[in-house]
Amino acid sequence: MRIVITGAHGQLGRSLRDVLVGHQILLVDLPEYDVEQPGIIGTIEGYQPEVVIHAGALTDVDACELDPDSAYRVNALGTRNVAVACQRCDAPMVYISTDYVFDGTRGGPYLEFEEANPINVYGRSKLAGELLVRDLLSRFYIVRTAWLYARGGNNFVAKILALAGERDELSVVTTEVGSPTYAPDLAEAIVRLIEYPLYGIYHLVNEGSCSRYEFASKILELAGKSRFPLHPARTYDRPTRVPANATLRNFCAATQLGIRLRRWEEALRSYFGEGVGGGESSP
Repeated sequence: MRIVITGAHGQLGRSLRDVLVGHQILLVDLPEYDVEQPGIIGTIEGYQPEVVIHAGALTDVDACELDPDSAYRVNALGTRNVAVACQRCDAPMVYISTDYVFDGTRGGPYLEFEEANPINVYGRSKLAGELLVRDLLSRFYIVRTAWLYARGGNNFVAKILALAGERDELSVVTTEVGSPTYAPDLAEAIVRLIEYPLYGIYHLVNEGSCSRYEFASKILELAGKSRFPLHPARTYDRPTRVPANATLRNFCAATQLGIRLRRWEEALRSYFGEGVGGGESSP
C-alpha cells in the first residue's frame, strides 16, 4: 500500500513507520516538507497514495495559546492542505485529533458523539481541522487521542523522569484527568482501523484514566523511584486553561470493529520494558 505520513518524525509518526514496514511510505515532515504551504498539495497528489495519515500538528499547548496564528496555520490551514490533496487523489485521510476538543466538564468519559466545546487555542485549532476534513472529504477517519507518549519524545513521561533527576521534589496536579496513550499502541490501532472502510470519528486511547499526579506516581514507581517526594497540587502557573476531565472512551472502534487498546498501566510498563531508565530526558 502507498501511504503518506505527515509528522513522520514525531512520536506517532515513528511508531507508524515501525508497524507499516513493507509498505511504500512517503515521510512528510519539516524541514523538507511543510504542510502549511500549499505546495504540499502537489507533493501528496503526485505520490498518489492509497491513504494519508495526518499526524503532523503544533501540539505545544502553551505555545498555541501564546501564538494563536501559528496554531491555526498548522492545525487548521495545514490540515486543509492535506485534505485537499486527499480530495484530488481520491485517498481517505486519517486526521489525528485530541481530547482537548472537549471542555472537560462532563464528569465522565467522552464518547465520539459528544458535542465538542474546546476551551483553549490548541483545542479550537484542532477542532477547526476536524471541521475542514469533514467539509472537504467523504472518506475520512478522525482519530481523537490523548496524553501521547513514546520513547524519544518530548512528552509527560520523559519530562517527569528528567525533572526527577534534576530536582529534590516535584508537585503535580490532581485536577487534570485524562487517558494516557502509548504511541505504539495507537499506531497499531490505526493500522487496524484503516483496514475497514467504515469512516467517521473514533476515540483511540489506552483503557482507563488517571490524574496527572497518578500518572506521575506510576511513572516514578516503574522507574524505581517510588520514594521520590511527589506532592499533589491543585493548579499550575501556565497561560493555558485545560480541561479538568477529558477522558475519552473508545466506543465506536471497540463496538463495531473489535479494536481495543490495553489499559494504560500495562502500556506504561511496556514503555519501561523497552529499556527506559530514570535518566531519560527530552531531546
